[in-house]
Amino acid sequence: MASRFLILCVSSLFFFFLTVSSAPTSGYYKGDKVFDVRNYGAHGDGKTDDAMAITKAWNDACQWSGGSSTVYIPLGTFYLSQITLSGPCKSYITFIITGTLSAPRDPNLIKQEEWIEFRYVDNLTVTGGGLLDGQGSYSWSLNDCDKNPKCRTLAINIGFAFVRYSRINGLRSINSKMGHFNLFSVEDFNITGVTITAPGDSPNTDGIKIGKSKDMHIYNVTIATGDDCIAILDGTTNLDISNVRCGPGHGISVGSLGRYKDEKNVEGLTVRNSVFNGTTDGLRIKTYAKSVSEISVSNFVYDNIQMVNVGNPIVIDQQYCPHGQCDSPGKYNSHVQIRNVKYNKIWGTSTSQAALNMQCSKTFPCQDVELSNINLMYNGRDGLATALCENVGGSVRGKIVPSGCRI
Repeated sequence: MASRFLILCVSSLFFFFLTVSSAPTSGYYKGDKVFDVRNYGAHGDGKTDDAMAITKAWNDACQWSGGSSTVYIPLGTFYLSQITLSGPCKSYITFIITGTLSAPRDPNLIKQEEWIEFRYVDNLTVTGGGLLDGQGSYSWSLNDCDKNPKCRTLAINIGFAFVRYSRINGLRSINSKMGHFNLFSVEDFNITGVTITAPGDSPNTDGIKIGKSKDMHIYNVTIATGDDCIAILDGTTNLDISNVRCGPGHGISVGSLGRYKDEKNVEGLTVRNSVFNGTTDGLRIKTYAKSVSEISVSNFVYDNIQMVNVGNPIVIDQQYCPHGQCDSPGKYNSHVQIRNVKYNKIWGTSTSQAALNMQCSKTFPCQDVELSNINLMYNGRDGLATALCENVGGSVRGKIVPSGCRI
């Protein structure tokens, strides 16, 4: 009896330790092979270029075949001139940043589109609560993209291209030279707990830019920047956005679309349970008036969005034509078809009188646009909020303020 009891105790103890050893902790699993960048010569003194050391640690972790691997960047300031971390990797890989990664002040030292770039990786997790400092204030004066269509391209803080089944959790990004996060051709990708910060007057510092990607979730993020909080470009499908705190910035924008011949449709966007505070725009769809591609924007849902002193809370602009590219206002009609877009429970305050402004294409009028439970108040003293709807077909349900949109 005693021997049987002893065997049972030993078996239970073995099962307990087996369970504990496989429990997730801090975003990775105990027993993973950890590749500490300090073991590869990284200094973390904020002066020495640690790009080579981090690249070596990544390459070893990526090719580790004994199980999952973790690249670990500890506390400290790690200066990086630029870095590209490529796959494919042999197993799940985690990139933990607990310290600060600092970019060069001189934009000429970065020769690629993104300062930090991940490419061709599956099952990647970037986490740790660390900071990406783009040192953008030293180069913002060089950015004249608001006036010059051939403006100089500056580096984005971090980019992900051809990355699948992956996530970013708890990362912080400040003062990018241009955008903060750039996602191109990613699939099944989650972004959560991210904080993005740049001054409201910093040019073209988009928070999260997405193109030709699918099956993405963005939730519980805070974005305060000088351009779009989230910019959604062509070819993006099945994107779910929730619990976003946006402002300052230019809101959540789809487009601009229609400028290039090879563009793809944008389909399946949900934005819900979010707050826009002090942004120039709220929910915006913009397409080139002088478009060269015939694509569609469809199956959108905007639900439960609060606007706090937002310049243009709801905007569809199919007469978008920056830099004077249209020789005559109103001469061109966009060829981008917008259909099946639902706005429900959008409420708060507008700093412009036209709180609801939908100017769709005469050639391809908007179809199946649904407005329900809209309550937007103008906080100026020269009248009430107004609504402008042109070439819009659809339906209206519930109380709509401002009224006057006949669709």
